Amino acid sequence: MKISPLDIQQQQFKGKMFGGLDPDDVDAFLQVVAQEMEALIREGKLSGPSKIMLRFALGKECEDLEFHDRAFNHVQAGCDLQHRALAREPAAEIAEIEAIIQAHTKSWLDTAPAGYASAAPVFVTGLPRTGTTLVERIIASHSAMRSVGETGAFGAEMRRALADRSTSRDLAGIGKRYMDAVTALLVPANVRFVDKTLENYLYCGLIHAALPAAKIILVQRHPMDACWAICKAHFRGKFPFSYHQTELADYYLAFRRLSRHWRRTLPPEALLEVNYEDIVRDQSAVSRAIIGFIGLPWEDGVMRFHESPAPSATASAVQVRRPIYTSSLGKWRHHAERLAPLHARLLREIPESELA
Repeated sequence: MKISPLDIQQQQFKGKMFGGLDPDDVDAFLQVVAQEMEALIREGKLSGPSKIMLRFALGKECEDLEFHDRAFNHVQAGCDLQHRALAREPAAEIAEIEAIIQAHTKSWLDTAPAGYASAAPVFVTGLPRTGTTLVERIIASHSAMRSVGETGAFGAEMRRALADRSTSRDLAGIGKRYMDAVTALLVPANVRFVDKTLENYLYCGLIHAALPAAKIILVQRHPMDACWAICKAHFRGKFPFSYHQTELADYYLAFRRLSRHWRRTLPPEALLEVNYEDIVRDQSAVSRAIIGFIGLPWEDGVMRFHESPAPSATASAVQVRRPIYTSSLGKWRHHAERLAPLHARLLREIPESELA
């Protein structure tokens, strides 16, 4: 049975390819596959991008096989290669978040021009690998909702407005053009939708100002679990902060400061924070809270989100085809010693009790 390049890219083998077979036979086969993939690396003939992709795929494969030291070795090697290949300015990324916190205050919202109030889209946002796809699927499983995936449309409209100074203060225009952009290509104009563009956590204040009837759900996850999940994922050009432990910690802390700012600034009817761990431990209660927050009546089908035939193009594409599971909780503990730089940096602003 051959593994395709797409399988390697998505880092999904076990659940996808071997349903119904003896688990021991599957593990034995996957160990052979991992050894062959490692042999490819030792040959030294792979291109840089192929080597990076293979390292992250092996990290996922070895973790599935519970070869935790080998998994970390491959993830670290992949991160090192990708980090060296990226040109970025970590200080500029943090400064952008700090500038947003300083600019988008309650007083700014109180004096901002009126937005476009004739639409009530739902935005699910947060750092990658923190449960945003799960929350999106829960919402999209309701008969009144459709998912448009990760559109990037709001950020694009905002940047377009800023480039044209004559429209930079036209918040209603930004909101209307965003709605037009999404409904022109992805859903009919009369259908309510959920947008899961992750980077929208930067724009929560602007989203509320431009679309005052919109609902924003900001997804959180245990800091160490979140950072390990981000670290071991290959985003192919996106989220460049994810490939170095201390840079990742610095960005996570900036995201945490921004989240706390939105919590203080936005009204509770506009912003709901959801913890991934809470969904895993009590799916029904959190799902009801989400559906109630977006103003819809409860439907039992929401609990069967994993049966949705809608496509998913994220790193969680396989996971959201399964019922909720707890195996993703606490995975960082297998690597606690080797994640010490990450942990130490997070301790600068997060109490030890929240990192335990």
